Amino acid sequence: QVRLVESEGGSVQAGGSLRLTCAASGSTHKYCWAWFRQVSGNEREGVAAIYPFGGSLYYADSVKGRFTISQDDAETTLYLQMNSLKPEDTAIYYCAAAPSWMGCGLPADNYNYWGRGTQVTVSS
Repeated sequence: QVRLVESEGGSVQAGGSLRLTCAASGSTHKYCWAWFRQVSGNEREGVAAIYPFGGSLYYADSVKGRFTISQDDAETTLYLQMNSLKPEDTAIYYCAAAPSWMGCGLPADNYNYWGRGTQVTVSS
């Protein structure tokens, strides 16, 4: 069983930066990791994903060049560095993980472990 716990999000003005962290426990060797976000009434959107064992990175077009996903060497902490934030980045952000055989990338169906989510608010 894998447990994921996101750090507290926060509020920031447009153009600012935030870093989210996700602490993982359990056996996670050769897992894919990702950040998703969701606005009330909308589907959960894949923001960024990483497969450290294969060296793969995935980003949604809306965040390319602004967000960076990374993980520590022990594969126990996942990060999302968010720069040049925009009001449209406001959402609940979720950390996710899954064995690599589930597909990785940005589809939500490829992940079976989820954190509870953390609110990020960007004001104009």
